[in-house]
Amino acid sequence: MSARKKSIVILIADDDAEDRMLLKEALEENRLKNTMQFVENGEELMDYLHNRGKYTDKDQYTTPGLILLDLNMPKKDGREALKEIKEDAHLRCIPVVVLTTSKAEEDILNTYDLGVSSFITKPVTFNSLVDTMKKLTQYWFDIVELPVIK
Repeated sequence: MSARKKSIVILIADDDAEDRMLLKEALEENRLKNTMQFVENGEELMDYLHNRGKYTDKDQYTTPGLILLDLNMPKKDGREALKEIKEDAHLRCIPVVVLTTSKAEEDILNTYDLGVSSFITKPVTFNSLVDTMKKLTQYWFDIVELPVIK
């Protein structure tokens, strides 16, 4: 893995504290060295991406190289946030992976229509989550070339 790929920040947008903790543990289980940042709703996600509010420190809250996005969040849901990200010329090239409990065909179709990079239904068991995160990190950090976004 190149030094550039190791430095990519993963931004995880999920309102469920337990899901955030499990995701962090599953990624750490896979010895992922990337910095992980967490937001709890779509409004916080957009504030982070635009360095607004409590996210003004650009050194601490750098532009992520990958966003893991839950769809069902308060204030602004993942669908609305995804639409805003993909309509923004500066943000649209950030890969967004939907990671949600939804299995609704409508959500799958709508998020791909909005420009999501991948749609993953959250695994039920921790071991399955670890396995899914292993595959996800192999794909996004070992196989594909991600753009450097500043």
